[in-house]
Amino acid sequence: MTKVFDNVVGLRDMTVDEQAQYDKDLADWNSKSATRKLNKIKRFRKIKLEATDWKVTSAKEKSTNLSTSFKNWRQGLRDIPQTYTTESEYDELLARDDNGNLTHSVWSE
Repeated sequence: MTKVFDNVVGLRDMTVDEQAQYDKDLADWNSKSATRKLNKIKRFRKIKLEATDWKVTSAKEKSTNLSTSFKNWRQGLRDIPQTYTTESEYDELLARDDNGNLTHSVWSE
């Protein structure tokens, strides 16, 4: 049985109904893990794209060309939801080094 803190009684075992609801809520939370990870990845992707939008705007204003590698990198960011589709791939995209930096190559320009 899972313990719960009750303001009147203190620490106690959950009732059968409380345990059932807790188990249901936990299963629901766990079933949405991949969605939460993909949403986090999309936020990182948005930050990366917005941080480099100025380069695209500047190139258009000056009628200059962006490097193919830069264009491919940005396209790779936009393609993340189609390219990476499993939770284990999301874990790879969200991996960080000891300094907290994202380590997957997709994030590096």
